[in-house]
Amino acid sequence: MGVFKRLSDLLKSNVNDLIDRAEDPEKMVKQVIIDMQTELTKATQNYGKAKASERLAEKKFREAEKISADWESKAKAALSKGDQELAKQALARKVKADEDVANYKEMYESISDQTEAIGNQVEVLKAKLEEAKSRQAMLIARSQMADTKKNLAKAAGSFDGNSSFEKFQRMEEKIERKEAEADAFTEIAGGALDGGSDDLRDSFEKIESDAKVDAELQRLMAEMNSGAASQDAE
Repeated sequence: MGVFKRLSDLLKSNVNDLIDRAEDPEKMVKQVIIDMQTELTKATQNYGKAKASERLAEKKFREAEKISADWESKAKAALSKGDQELAKQALARKVKADEDVANYKEMYESISDQTEAIGNQVEVLKAKLEEAKSRQAMLIARSQMADTKKNLAKAAGSFDGNSSFEKFQRMEEKIERKEAEADAFTEIAGGALDGGSDDLRDSFEKIESDAKVDAELQRLMAEMNSGAASQDAE
């Protein structure tokens, strides 16, 4: 009767109690179902053996009853012929057969009760197994959801929003300073180049301007000399 020893906790407690004690609920749920299926197979096999023993005990019991009835019939036949001695011999055999009847009946009833108990346990295990299977997906989903919520909570707890945002602002300010420095260097470098170009250009422009001034001076001087000469001629 130790068929269900390994699954006594499953038959006496709720499946959730086992899951609560498990380090990995998902693996535990799957393992529980595997164990229950294995034990159900064994229990069904043992139930089949018990039924076979029950049928054999019943057969012996019925045969003993038949033998007892047969000796009683023989005793009646002997008495009907007036042979009491032969009737006594038949009844002696009947008494022995009746003892066998009592013994086989007790054996049959005991085996029958045990077989019925095993059958009831098999039905209980079947019900537990069906319950576990129907709840397997739900329990695994709940376990995964709990893990997800736990991980998110840990992530949120370790994240300092204010500190991270301040770092972001400081980085933005640093980049802005670098951009300002780059613009300043560009202006300085550009001014130096432009300044060199302006000095050179100014030199050439001054030469051109001086040439124009000299040309104008020569023109005026020529005009004035030409006018003075005309007046002298008159």
